[in-house]
Amino acid sequence: MTHELYEIHAPEFTRLIHRNARMDMLWEGGRWCEGPAYFPAGKYLVWSDIPNDRVMRWDECSGTVSVFESPCRNQNGHSVDLQGRLICCEHRGRCVSRIEHDGRRTVLVSHFEGNRLNSPNDVIVKSDGSVWFTDPTYGIDSNYEGDAAKSEIGTNNVYRLAPDGTLSVVVSDHVQPNGLAFSPDEDLLYVSDTGATHVPDHAPRIRSYPLSEAGDEVARGTDFAFSDAGLFDGFRVDTAGNVWSSAGDGIHCYDPTGKLMGKILTDEPVANVVFGGVKRNRLFICSTTTLRAIYVNAQGAAR
Repeated sequence: MTHELYEIHAPEFTRLIHRNARMDMLWEGGRWCEGPAYFPAGKYLVWSDIPNDRVMRWDECSGTVSVFESPCRNQNGHSVDLQGRLICCEHRGRCVSRIEHDGRRTVLVSHFEGNRLNSPNDVIVKSDGSVWFTDPTYGIDSNYEGDAAKSEIGTNNVYRLAPDGTLSVVVSDHVQPNGLAFSPDEDLLYVSDTGATHVPDHAPRIRSYPLSEAGDEVARGTDFAFSDAGLFDGFRVDTAGNVWSSAGDGIHCYDPTGKLMGKILTDEPVANVVFGGVKRNRLFICSTTTLRAIYVNAQGAAR
């Protein structure tokens, strides 16, 4: 059943949305908007406009938008660490970096086994302080989102950067690993694969991986969901374990078993989302050229 803004696939979805909620257009003018991260203490959101080589900032109290950083080495995905610092995936920098409280940039990792990373894409921080990130080739495939170059590693992996600086491969069975998130209890790692951009018959999917008892490795993954409209890119998980994923026609919402419950529809493909606001019940949406937001009846999972 379709209701202009919503597409209902299961009755449970009606309890996760507000039918009278509207989609707020917060900003327009990007080329490829990505990597939203919300800072509760400052009540603001940052996101990437990758081809324009800038990170933007939207202030919740004033509703104003400003440039947070430019140039930014074509940053893509972002996360906020346990100390409230911004973790950045840099396409052109080919690294994962951190912006300190005083504004300094610290490179956390740029090489694996002596070779440069491809172009870190999306990143999350686990409750133990480890940093997990995907490393496809989009930032080195052309000069549009970074600098064209040949992969030095030759594989596209998901990595874990331990608090002591040790870097290890945790997932290596994707064509182009992209978005990632943990389940609320951190027992599962979800990773999307946008490999259809390079292998046309590769089905767009999200896979799930059980974490080891120590929480530093994952077991063999299984397919969690397949997209019926474009590619899954970035996504987030709510407190009930539901997955809210970007897709070609908007946001797809899946229950913890992988059942599609419903969609929030948009008029352009969505690249990433994040929960924010005082109650973590506002879903911020990076949809190609715009930043949008909508209130939902769910809360983003907290660490």
